[in-house]
Amino acid sequence: MTQTTRAAFQEELAELEQQALGGLDMVVEAIDRAVETVQHRDVELASMVIADDDRIDGRYLEVHQGLLSLLALQAPVAGDLRLVAALLHLIKHVERMGDQCVNIAKMVPLAGHEPPSDERILSHVARMGAQAREQVIQCKLAFERRDAALAQDLVRQDDEIDRLNREVFHIALEIGDDADTREWAMHMMLIARSIERIGDNAVDIGEQTAFVVTGLFREFEDASHPGSASPSTA
Repeated sequence: MTQTTRAAFQEELAELEQQALGGLDMVVEAIDRAVETVQHRDVELASMVIADDDRIDGRYLEVHQGLLSLLALQAPVAGDLRLVAALLHLIKHVERMGDQCVNIAKMVPLAGHEPPSDERILSHVARMGAQAREQVIQCKLAFERRDAALAQDLVRQDDEIDRLNREVFHIALEIGDDADTREWAMHMMLIARSIERIGDNAVDIGEQTAFVVTGLFREFEDASHPGSASPSTA
């Protein structure tokens, strides 16, 4: 790769990174809207969340195809190849988080306009949404800064969202015998689970940040092999 060609490669790769990270901004907006649909039972806003997912899907395809084209046309060195691989993972997680927001929005019409509800569950879901929002913002910042410590901190953030998800589950199980209330609670469990998955994807992006920085891939929370790391072949 000549110096001129390499400079062009670096510029295009930097542009694709910014497009991928911009996808995380789109996810934050989708989370805000999805959680609002739950809190206000806003069926019209739910429809907007579902329709807007096409934008996130379009961003995924644009970045994914751009990265594959770079690989096909150039022969990147190890550091650049790590970044390309990490961005392919990152944009896939962006697409998945968008899908989880759609899953949340689809639950709202099923619950009805005036369903029975429980303020404890609604409060927990709102807190989970705020936590997931912060995790997405933090994973973007960690990747931008190549900050492995900030990426690792996502695990601590994710513990809170996991705790709230478990509490929603237990409240839903004990909510009573009324059929309509139990059905609503089951929908809220599914919504909480979708928010929890958004947090998991943010942690996965944090792992990709650490990979770019260190050249090693390891799961931040791997119960079967604590502290393990796999060397990169890139």
